[in-house]
Amino acid sequence: MEFLGTTRLASYCGTRKSCLFPDIATTTTTKAAYQPYCLPGYGSLSSWRPSLLHRMVSVPAGDDKQLNPTGRPPTLLPALHSSLHARYSTSDWHRANMAQLKGSEASMYSASKLNTDSRRLIQDKDQLTSHMQEGSTRNLGERICSIDFWRAELSYELERLLKETHALETAKRRLECSADEMQGPLKIALECLYQREKRNGIDLVHDNVEKSLMKEVDVFKDCQETLTKHAEMIDKQLSINRDAQHALERDLFDKSSAHFIDEKCFNLRNTSESIHFYRGVERANESVSVPATWAKFSEDNIRCSQNARANSVKLREYAEAELESTSEEMWNHFVSTNLAFNNRIAEVDDAKNKLQVQLSKV
Repeated sequence: MEFLGTTRLASYCGTRKSCLFPDIATTTTTKAAYQPYCLPGYGSLSSWRPSLLHRMVSVPAGDDKQLNPTGRPPTLLPALHSSLHARYSTSDWHRANMAQLKGSEASMYSASKLNTDSRRLIQDKDQLTSHMQEGSTRNLGERICSIDFWRAELSYELERLLKETHALETAKRRLECSADEMQGPLKIALECLYQREKRNGIDLVHDNVEKSLMKEVDVFKDCQETLTKHAEMIDKQLSINRDAQHALERDLFDKSSAHFIDEKCFNLRNTSESIHFYRGVERANESVSVPATWAKFSEDNIRCSQNARANSVKLREYAEAELESTSEEMWNHFVSTNLAFNNRIAEVDDAKNKLQVQLSKV
């Protein structure tokens, strides 16, 4: 049996010489072209030389029948040992296939693990997003309730402040009207004093009538000055009330705007239209207060309005009391002056009658 395409170092070839396979002389070219055999993936890439040509052993055409009497074509062998060492064995082929299969299984396992991790990450993020959305919805609901509470408080306080301001303006008008109306009785009292200055001789006496008129003039001037000063105080208080009213209205407007925004955000869903995502919006913090300072701001506005209302009530009550006391005092002086006039007239008439009787006797 003849072995075709085997290596020269096989055990079954032996050391015998054959005429069909002449020995190839060892040359420097063969040594230089020799490459050691390495397993796939562990050796140098230069061990495989696809450009190396296989040279056939040249056999003369005429000697075919002599060398090969059977008539079969001659066995073609590589001319260089490097070609033999560049070939792979069956075990190498199987190992390469197994390496490919193991690499494919490892890739499949990594891909499966990556898919599992990705699905788990998506599920976790979905649950986290749902939990955060529920928390945000709950916080928005609480925020809307807080805004509604402070809106109601501000509206109630604003209504009471406007009512008190209107009453205070009415009291101011009454004071100013009373001060203006005192000008008539004051002129009458002054006119009485000027007319009594026309008395002659011994009749130009400083009697009770003159004293009552002078006291009445002083009382009228004092009452008029008091009412005017109290009207000025009310005017200043009205300015404070307007400031408190402006603060309440501004705070109420801001609360209404915040309520509109929070209610719109509360009603938003993942399927809502016109939802835009802006990069970095979650890191933006445009707020100027925290819930504690936010509530304290409205509370301070309400407390300021309450103080203004309390001062307005005191001024209004004082104005009412001042009007009543002024009216009573003016009426008392009017009565005393008229009584002094009546007594003086009676006294003058009595003296006049006595003088006429004495004159008739004379």
